[in-house]
Amino acid sequence: MRLIEKSAIVMAIAVVSVMAPSVASAQDATRVAIVDVAYIFKNHPGIKAQVTKVEGDLKRYDTELKAKRDQLKLAAEKLKTFTPGSPDYSAQEEQVASMESKLRLDMARKRKELADAEAKIYFDNYQQIAAGVKFLAEHNKINLVLRYNSEEMNQGQGDSVIRGVMKNVVFHDDSLNMTPIVMQYLDRALKVAGNGAPATQR
Repeated sequence: MRLIEKSAIVMAIAVVSVMAPSVASAQDATRVAIVDVAYIFKNHPGIKAQVTKVEGDLKRYDTELKAKRDQLKLAAEKLKTFTPGSPDYSAQEEQVASMESKLRLDMARKRKELADAEAKIYFDNYQQIAAGVKFLAEHNKINLVLRYNSEEMNQGQGDSVIRGVMKNVVFHDDSLNMTPIVMQYLDRALKVAGNGAPATQR
């Protein structure tokens, strides 16, 4: 954590001359900045790499799942070759039921495992983002950091229009945007954790 803080201090000092005049002109005024959290989650290479790994695990499991379903299908087809009520039929019927039950349990377990892994990615990285925002805001004496969405409205997509009209920030000066420097802070945090990649500048 000390490495992160030292790097962040250097960044904060570098940007204080850029952000400080723009956040407020009066000493006692509330100093405000904004950050696009959704943009960071969608575009930071370190986060994207973590999500890609989970998606890769899901694809591998889908391949395994298809093989198990094929085995179950073959077992069910074999059941049809036996006379109902015969010992062979009963044994095969029990095997099919056992395979189906095990497959359902495996699917439920894997879904939960992947959902938990994805949730952990968002939880851990949001904590890092929040820590970066807090550190940089305090260093630049910013009193309030608002979350905003830089996504442009797409008239042809209803969901996009709804998100657009529901934006909390209607207008902002670009100099208030902390997103690029928070991305840099996250770079350092993920490098220290050993699972990130440098972010591209916005």
